[in-house]
Amino acid sequence: MPKRLPRLALPFLFALLLSGCSEPLYQDISNSELKALLQQGVPLIDIRTPREWRETGIVPNSHKITFFKEDGSVDTAFFPSFDALVGDKEKAVALICRTGNRTKSLANYLTEKLGYKRVYNVTNGITAWIGEGNPVVR
Repeated sequence: MPKRLPRLALPFLFALLLSGCSEPLYQDISNSELKALLQQGVPLIDIRTPREWRETGIVPNSHKITFFKEDGSVDTAFFPSFDALVGDKEKAVALICRTGNRTKSLANYLTEKLGYKRVYNVTNGITAWIGEGNPVVR
């Protein structure tokens, strides 16, 4: 006779299955993966604020489209600008912010709610990009 699971294991396993542990539809990428995507012509969108761009500079050839304003609200101009740049929901796009947290939220929204298929989130953002000695444009 097979061993039975401990009494509390079954509710735990059931909760684990329902907890949304599935992989996100976007992909987290490193700086080396970002470099490869940029060489392939994949657009990089820097979603930070103008103040942040001035403070650190930006990755060369990235597109500056603010998503969260200084007060934390969403910039309503983001989506028309994003659509004008990316257009097709099958087209690849990479996102970068300061540390990767804002872009993670945005990447999730773009894939889960808006149906974009190839969204890349640069983990650790511009902070890691600069920390690894990669170039920026002021």
